[in-house]
Amino acid sequence: MTEIKASEYRIAVIGTGAIGSAVARRLLAGGHDVVVWNRTASRSATLVDAGAVPAGSAGEAVSSATLVLLTLTDHVAVRQCLAELDGDLSGRTIVAMCTGTADDAKHAAQRVTALGASYLDAGIQAAPEMIGTDAATILYSGSRPAFERHRAVLGLLSTPHFVGDAPQAAAIWDLTLFGLWYDAQLGLLRALDTVREAGIDVAEFVDTAVGQLGHVVTGASTTASELQRGTYPAGPATLAEHLTVIRHLIALRGGQALGDGGLPAVAARIEALMAQGREGEGLTATIAPIATTTNQASPAQPVAVGQDQHEQ
Repeated sequence: MTEIKASEYRIAVIGTGAIGSAVARRLLAGGHDVVVWNRTASRSATLVDAGAVPAGSAGEAVSSATLVLLTLTDHVAVRQCLAELDGDLSGRTIVAMCTGTADDAKHAAQRVTALGASYLDAGIQAAPEMIGTDAATILYSGSRPAFERHRAVLGLLSTPHFVGDAPQAAAIWDLTLFGLWYDAQLGLLRALDTVREAGIDVAEFVDTAVGQLGHVVTGASTTASELQRGTYPAGPATLAEHLTVIRHLIALRGGQALGDGGLPAVAARIEALMAQGREGEGLTATIAPIATTTNQASPAQPVAVGQDQHEQ
């Protein structure tokens, strides 16, 4: 294969699965010079037919590009790819575009910066068919100058959101969003399973479930504001009242296939707060710090969330 010479601005797409192919096609449609590489070369054939330049190795693709997008399955593949790179990669930006942990992002950033390149971590909240549409959300963190340098190109894939200078910020944001969906979806499944087992009409129940889930959505901004201010008004119920309901739920969910949703830990948290005289606060207080016996603050007073808690 003919060696690829570096161009003034070329984008390398490493990994041409569903996401990688969608990314490469969008960049080609935007008029960009795109080089592609995949361990199984035949999987890049249709992209080559569409105008992409095939590379003989990941190293060749990276060395010839200004912006490198690692659209790989996971961070195991990212680590394997980065381990194959050597030499001075100064002036290049490498973006890991796959779901991973905070440690995954930090380790990738360390490896990339050791090679002299800039690192961005990307959390993709989109299906392949959404790439390049307003429905796609891609989160970026790491080198802010690199993000600004490539913002226009990244904007071809989605409306890009830079979420923090720490390389792990996008991974945490991405996983937390997935976790929110899982919490809501599994909560719904647990509820449907409960009423079905009780002989209640599931279709009729779900109409009321939609309304209940809606209360969480409409109250989200208020909840976030309470957390930021460090004040926890009772809202629809006090902690003491919540505890009564939660204990009933623990009993109701006993033996369920999807478990009890971690409610015993929540009940224990509320009991600890109530032991400090905070039974009149609202549910948001359950994620606030609890004063220890050595804390000099009055146990009857809410303990404000300090700056260090926000930064963790």
